[in-house]
Amino acid sequence: MALAGRGAPTLESRSANIDAAREEAARADELPDPQLMVGIENMPVSGSGAFRPNGDDMTMKKIGLMQSFPARAMREARQLIADRQLERAQALSAIEQLEVQEQAAQAWLATWAAQRETDSYAALREQAAVAVKVAKARLSAGTGSAVDAMAAQAAALEVENRVDAAQARLQAARASLARWLGLPSEQLPAVGAAPTLTELPFAEQVLLSTIDRQRELLDWRYREAIAEAEIALASADKRPDWSIAAAYGQRDGSRADMVMVEFRVGLPLFSRNRQDRAIAARRAQLASVVAEREDARRAQKEAIERALAEWRGLKQQVERKESQILPLARDRSETAVAVFGGGGPLQPWLEARRNELEIHVEHARHLGELGRVWAALAYLLPREETAR
Repeated sequence: MALAGRGAPTLESRSANIDAAREEAARADELPDPQLMVGIENMPVSGSGAFRPNGDDMTMKKIGLMQSFPARAMREARQLIADRQLERAQALSAIEQLEVQEQAAQAWLATWAAQRETDSYAALREQAAVAVKVAKARLSAGTGSAVDAMAAQAAALEVENRVDAAQARLQAARASLARWLGLPSEQLPAVGAAPTLTELPFAEQVLLSTIDRQRELLDWRYREAIAEAEIALASADKRPDWSIAAAYGQRDGSRADMVMVEFRVGLPLFSRNRQDRAIAARRAQLASVVAEREDARRAQKEAIERALAEWRGLKQQVERKESQILPLARDRSETAVAVFGGGGPLQPWLEARRNELEIHVEHARHLGELGRVWAALAYLLPREETAR
């Protein structure tokens, strides 16, 4: 988990998004830049002085500045949206952190399960080698048959095929783990003991009572907050903006120069078909987000209940296999090969060995599935949430 969270590119991307949102929030309520005004005013376009800068007493060169002042409600609404977007960027980073942790855990557990499967074939390989040796010895002594010798050899080759397949799955799992840890496959740390997959990091009831704070629902809280802030922004558009401008006008000759000061105020007089419709649109968008959030909440509740049911079923199967089925299959196979070594028939051992192989394969699959479901449930909430 430490390695995965230290250098994941997706986490670096989310961190950059937070920086961007923080910069946007810092400037959200700033006034717009002032405007420079430069021009010629009152230039005649007809008569003897047409298009001449000194063609009329009122013609002058003008330079000035204008500053707009958006309504305070508008600036506060923009700041509110920027703050909510910053909070959402931080939430998305927390979501990504959980997803990286889950994926790294999934890859580690898949590697662990594949390693367990590979290791479990070691005893079977030794057993198959013993059967081949006994079959050849009996054939040489004239007490066995060539058919038994070939059957024992075929059984040993089948075990080797299973070993090769298990090793291929192990290499594939290690490649996935290397991706999440950012390390070459040959530098991966050794896979040790797995966490207790038959126990969740927190009580099942915590999962069902914290749906709104879970990874899949965390973003919706901020999407709804942004939609509410956009209603405030649309409502603020009904408040008039104003601006102030000052200019200096220079006239030719002995004519006096001029100074101009101007105030402008917006008049949102026809709000019924403008601002009111914008407010109604934002409210409809909020209603849509609220409905989608409720649907996502129901879907998450269903997903949790299904995952818990699957986890309980797999837990029972794994526990039963490890405590009863696998020891029984191993004893049966060892007894059959001992009987064969003492002069008994080969067929009971072949059947026992085939049964043990299938149980090992099924057990490895169940371990992998149990690890997948466990990781999906274990990384739904940030660790600080589970401590509440």
